[in-house]
Amino acid sequence: MINTYDHEDAELLLPSAREIVPVVAELLAAARAGGVPVVYANDNFGQWRSHHGEIVDAALAGRHADLVEPITPDDDALFVVKARHSIFFETPLSYLLWELDVRHVILCGQVTEQCVLYSALDAHIRHLDVTVVSDAVASIHPELADAALEMMRRNMGARVLRGQDIAFAGDGGRTT
Repeated sequence: MINTYDHEDAELLLPSAREIVPVVAELLAAARAGGVPVVYANDNFGQWRSHHGEIVDAALAGRHADLVEPITPDDDALFVVKARHSIFFETPLSYLLWELDVRHVILCGQVTEQCVLYSALDAHIRHLDVTVVSDAVASIHPELADAALEMMRRNMGARVLRGQDIAFAGDGGRTT
């Protein structure tokens, strides 16, 4: 979600991203209030010298800063830089979740039919419980996003819920 929206599919993604930002912001606030760790897993957009601060600064300086400002990482947020679709591929996320004793991940972000789908699969094969927040995931192709949500539900046993149905009960950091 920390994105400059300066890429090939941006114009197709922007309408959906605009719809989900308020829900993502509410989820972040609820997780933080519940003491649940928040992990940002974000593309590096091919900037191999970048780190999370530079990625955030670039997005906030971009044409669509209004989509980034409400969901900007706070000082307690954890940040994993990824290079490909899955949040797990060649990142330290598996180890981080193990260190935090996390067994359940709640996924939101973009793109449902790509990054969210592949991340849910990788979480599933790591024996993590997965919840995907259907109104907090943006898509490029809505028909593919609907199919991806159904695949996550049916093939991976993911719970697909709306943001209003997510509760962070301060469970000792076991949900993220």
